[in-house]
Amino acid sequence: MTVDQAASGTDRRAPAPAGSHARSRPRTSVTARRHKAFYMFASPWIAGFPLLTIAPMAYALWLSFTTFDGISPHWHYVGLGNYRELFSDSQTWYSLGRTGLFAITSVPLSIIAGLGLAVLVNRPLKARGVFRTLLYLPAVVPPVGAGLAFKQIFDQNSGAANGVLNLFGIDALGWLADPYARYVLIMTVLWASGNIMIISLAGLQDIPRELLEAARIDGASGWRSFRSITVPLLSPVLLFQTVTGVIASVQTIMPLLLAPDPTPAGITALPQSNYLYMMHVFAEYFAFGRFGYASALLWVLFVLILIVTGLIFRFTSGVVFYNVDPEAKK
Repeated sequence: MTVDQAASGTDRRAPAPAGSHARSRPRTSVTARRHKAFYMFASPWIAGFPLLTIAPMAYALWLSFTTFDGISPHWHYVGLGNYRELFSDSQTWYSLGRTGLFAITSVPLSIIAGLGLAVLVNRPLKARGVFRTLLYLPAVVPPVGAGLAFKQIFDQNSGAANGVLNLFGIDALGWLADPYARYVLIMTVLWASGNIMIISLAGLQDIPRELLEAARIDGASGWRSFRSITVPLLSPVLLFQTVTGVIASVQTIMPLLLAPDPTPAGITALPQSNYLYMMHVFAEYFAFGRFGYASALLWVLFVLILIVTGLIFRFTSGVVFYNVDPEAKK
């Protein structure tokens, strides 16, 4: 150390700051690390979507142009023959009509039930968390378990429903046969409306309290506030529930679980009121072994779902309120 360095109190041989070595070494940028983390988390979907979705859909599309029965190696390419037969099949049109009626009935009822429960458990009640848990619990029951439970409850000979009717002197009803089977099917949908309740509850809690308080100060009743403030602000949530509800309703297999004989041999004895489109697909696949024709039915259903979803978005575009314009360019 020189005299000048000692006088100034600095030592040029002092170790360099720790950051200088880090700057001199090559390192992965923050953006690259984020991209790597994104693809690591998304890798199950990236690998699964082509293998578990695209490939089966492509295979079903190919089958829809053949007479393949799932067993015999002797099959023929028939082109659009399955599709031409589909549009002239009375059972296809009947099941499609029953499915449309079921969707029109069950989707609004389930949304209204879920929203009503959400409004109820959103109030300052004692043990509110317990009520929320109990009301949501049926939604986590697997559909197979729910279907078997309802089948036991509404059994004509030993079901609890007829046991209650007997207490009031009412004869036992054939709940799982026409004309009551359709009502049991609707009950299974309403029983699992806890999913809609949770989503609606999240939407209700996102509504600014200031708006509701201002409406109350201005003299608006509770119903007027609900109709003019709550429902418009919940419209994106209601749109989401409508779209997903329609898709779920046209794909439901619950009538099969409620059937007296839920086997390929017994699918033809299904109550006609519950003979939905997917029941027709199941019958063609497993009862009659017409894999090609059933695949054509599924592809037509896929196209119909796309069309119905597009129409829902088209006709609700003027009544759905977004806090942020979904069409705005970033």
